[in-house]
Amino acid sequence: MSTITTEELSATTLLRFATAGSVDDGKSTLVGRLLHDSKSVLTDQLEAVERVSASRGQEAPDLALLTDGLRAEREQGITIDVAYRYFATPRRRFILADTPGHVQYTRNMVTGASTAELTVILVDARNGVVEQTRRHAAIAALLRVPHAVLAVNKMDLVGYDEKVFAAIAEEFTAYATELGVPEVTAIPISALVGDNVVEPSANMDWYGGPTVLEHLETVPVAHDLSHCHARLPVQYVIRPQSADHPDYRGYAGQIAAGSFHVGEAVTVLPSGRSSKISGIDLLGEPVDVAWTTQSVTLLLEDDIDISRGDLIVPSKDAPPTTQDIEATVCHVADAPLTLGHRVLLKHGTRTVKAIVKDIPSRLTLDDLSLHPHPGQLVANDIGRVKIRTAEPLPVDSYADSRRTGSFILIDPNDGTTLTAGMVGESFAAPDPVKDQSEDDGWDF
Repeated sequence: MSTITTEELSATTLLRFATAGSVDDGKSTLVGRLLHDSKSVLTDQLEAVERVSASRGQEAPDLALLTDGLRAEREQGITIDVAYRYFATPRRRFILADTPGHVQYTRNMVTGASTAELTVILVDARNGVVEQTRRHAAIAALLRVPHAVLAVNKMDLVGYDEKVFAAIAEEFTAYATELGVPEVTAIPISALVGDNVVEPSANMDWYGGPTVLEHLETVPVAHDLSHCHARLPVQYVIRPQSADHPDYRGYAGQIAAGSFHVGEAVTVLPSGRSSKISGIDLLGEPVDVAWTTQSVTLLLEDDIDISRGDLIVPSKDAPPTTQDIEATVCHVADAPLTLGHRVLLKHGTRTVKAIVKDIPSRLTLDDLSLHPHPGQLVANDIGRVKIRTAEPLPVDSYADSRRTGSFILIDPNDGTTLTAGMVGESFAAPDPVKDQSEDDGWDF
C-alpha cells in the first residue's frame, strides 16, 4: 500500500461523496474495487477478505466484503447500514458514504447523501434505469447534491455494447435534468474486473471519458465561504469555572455555515437580541476569524440571555423566524406520517413541539407527477408537508443553506426519527390546498 505524507494530505482538497444503487447492481463491489485499485486497503484487510472468499470457494477475493462489514450484510449479500470509508490519493482526500440499495433502506441514503458533494448512482447495464434508480436520483436532487455520476455497471455482461450504455445514459440524464440535477457524468464500468474504475478499460475503446477515480479526483469542489449565510447553533453555554475567569461567558457550537469575526454585530434568534463579538476561542486559543465546521466559543460584549438551541447570526443577514414551515420531506419511519400527527421538530440544536397541518402532495417517481392530498406518507415516500411549530424558529431555505434549511421530525413517545425535511424545496408547486387537519386542542 502506497503512503501519502502529511504535507501531501494538507495540500489536497476533501470530497465527500455517496454511493447508491439497487440491490445486486454491484455497488459494494465498485467501492471495494475503488479502494483496492487505488491502493487504499491495508494488507491485513485484504488478507481477511481473501480468507473469507477462499472459504466460500471463490477463486478471486470478493471485494464487496471490504465494505459490507455487518454479519447480516455478508450473509445476505446486501448493504444494510451506511458505511463510511476514508481514503486518499496524492490528488485528493475522500469521505465515502456507502448507502444501501434495498428499497427498505432507502431512508439510509438520506443520511449518507445529506452532506455529500457528489453522488455515484449505479445501474446494472442489463436492467437499465429502474424505480430505485429514479428514487435515488430524486433524493440526490432534493438534497441538492451538486454533482452526480451515473456508473453503468456490469458492462462485461452485455458485451461492452456502446448502444446499451448510450441508451441508459440518455434516459437517466433526461430524468435527472427534469429533477433539477445540475450535472450528470455517465461512465461505463465493470466493477468486478475493474474496467474504468481506476484504470481505463481496454474493452471499451469507444469511451473517451474519465474513469470513476479520475472524475472523483478532478471534479470541482467549492468551499467558498464568502457567499454563505453565517450561522452558529448554540450547543452549550460555558459559564465561569474558576476565580481566574469570573466574567467568562461563552457560547459554544459548531459553525453550520459562513464565517464570524471579532467585532461583528450579531443577533441571537429567536429572541432577536443583538450584541457584538468580543472574542472567539478555537481549541482554547483566541482567533480573529472562524468558519464553517469549526467548533468554537463566541464571546459577546453584552451579557444577554442565550441558551442551547438559540442561533447566532450576523445582524445584517438574519433569517426570518416563523411557526409555519412548508417543506419537501422523505419519510423514513415504518409508521406513517399522517395529518394532525403530533411530533417534535429538531432544527439545528433546537427541538420544539409541532403538528403536521397538511400533506398537500406525494411525489410519483415514475413521471414526477404530484399525487394530491395522499392523507399520509409511508416509509420512503417523498412528499410536501405543512407544519406548525409551538415556538418560532429561524429557518433558512434549503436552497440557501443545507445545514440550517433542514430538519427532522421525531416521535415524541419513543424518540424515533420519522421524517427528514428540506425547507422550501419542491419539484413543482402544488395547487393551494385547504387545511385538512382537525381541531384537537393542539393548535399553536
